[in-house]
Amino acid sequence: MDETTRRLAAARENALSGGTSARVRPEVRASWDRARKRGVHPDRSLAPVEPTADLVGELTRKHRLADVWPTLLRTIGDAATQPGHLVFISDPAGRLLRVVGDPATRRNAERARLVPGALWNEEQVGTSGVGTALALGRPFQVRGPEHYLSVAADFNCSAAPIVDPVTGETVGTIDVTYPVASANALAMPLVAAAARLAGAQLGEQTRQRDDEVRARYVDNVLRRSGIRSALVGVDGRMLHTTPAGWLLPQWAAGLGEDGPMTLPDGQRVVVERLSPSGPFAVHGVDHPDRDGELLRVQALGRGRALVHVDGMPHELSLRHSELVVLLAAHPGGMSAEEMARQAYGPNGKAVTVRAEMTRLRRVLGYRLRSDPYRLAGRVSADFLELERSLAERTGGEALDCYPAPLLPASRAAGIEVLRDGLHLRVRRRLISHGDADAIARWIASPHGRDDVFVRRMAAAPDEHASPGE
Repeated sequence: MDETTRRLAAARENALSGGTSARVRPEVRASWDRARKRGVHPDRSLAPVEPTADLVGELTRKHRLADVWPTLLRTIGDAATQPGHLVFISDPAGRLLRVVGDPATRRNAERARLVPGALWNEEQVGTSGVGTALALGRPFQVRGPEHYLSVAADFNCSAAPIVDPVTGETVGTIDVTYPVASANALAMPLVAAAARLAGAQLGEQTRQRDDEVRARYVDNVLRRSGIRSALVGVDGRMLHTTPAGWLLPQWAAGLGEDGPMTLPDGQRVVVERLSPSGPFAVHGVDHPDRDGELLRVQALGRGRALVHVDGMPHELSLRHSELVVLLAAHPGGMSAEEMARQAYGPNGKAVTVRAEMTRLRRVLGYRLRSDPYRLAGRVSADFLELERSLAERTGGEALDCYPAPLLPASRAAGIEVLRDGLHLRVRRRLISHGDADAIARWIASPHGRDDVFVRRMAAAPDEHASPGE
């Protein structure tokens, strides 16, 4: 044991027994104090090992560090193969993911639980290369007796956090560990260089993913021209804003569930989940409906339905118009199979409905839910409002709300049922009320000019027959 190691060992013994020592680096002494306050015991505590090795292997393969592991090994070079040396990486929680070294060194390290799955953060083991580098957020070397656990006091550890420069996220650490008797002046600069190179590679991967997300989803932001919109990534970072600066980064990071919400500065926005795990489109709402109805459907007399989503109008294709009308008429929701029958007939396929729903969600956003398919939140539709209010209206008032039948160009079976039923009930109301002016308007309209019974009624108003004729 050299003089430096003997001095550190004496200082450690003194400090851990309750004394003070000016011969220990301030960062190490502060780390020892943190460990003691957490109840970590230098002789009885060990790094917990979780999860199992199989789960660690799965975690390693899926972890972002798996992509930069070759870069780390190339940079570390001979340190990974020198006798007595270990190289390992950890996740941000200090869990060791991979351990590389010769078999004899690895067997020796197992006694200190330097194994895959072991948690080497400060909360569990006190001062260590991995844990203290994570706690300080910078490269750090722990020399032999500076370790808080006695079982690790025979090792020198040089570790550095690996940080994605784009997101600022600490992805994990790289560490080189070797016996205190082995001098390796290059370990610390090698580890720091490896962490920088790996971080740069991760940053480039993040930028590429951001570009891919923008290319795929930015049209969901730009389609609502003239309003404040933003594209927010899964991790809460803003990938695009229109206009720039209207949504502050700290508010974007707080977005989660889709739907309407109010930001801390009082701005009303609507958040739309663009895929199950994100990203999100965020739209400012300048003039929310006073009654809270964020989705309105106009389909009477229209070849294609007009929907207002959060105050923005969208004219749908005929097929999407049929689907929206069916959903509005069935607030409890419909399965893909039910919608296929109603929209495409007995030979309709559920897979076709699912494909159309995916396209329709680009317009409706969070308002379109699945399992079963349904419209979320408050919905108003002109044909439903007329249906509900018919009993309270005169014949003329009914015609004021009935410019023409529901989606007259549609041949979908479900729409024909809705259209014919509403048309019959409006006609019955007209006949039962007997308003001459309303009857004249009916027979002058394209949808009433061939109504023989009403024409006869207009010609001979004193002769009455059953309204159902």
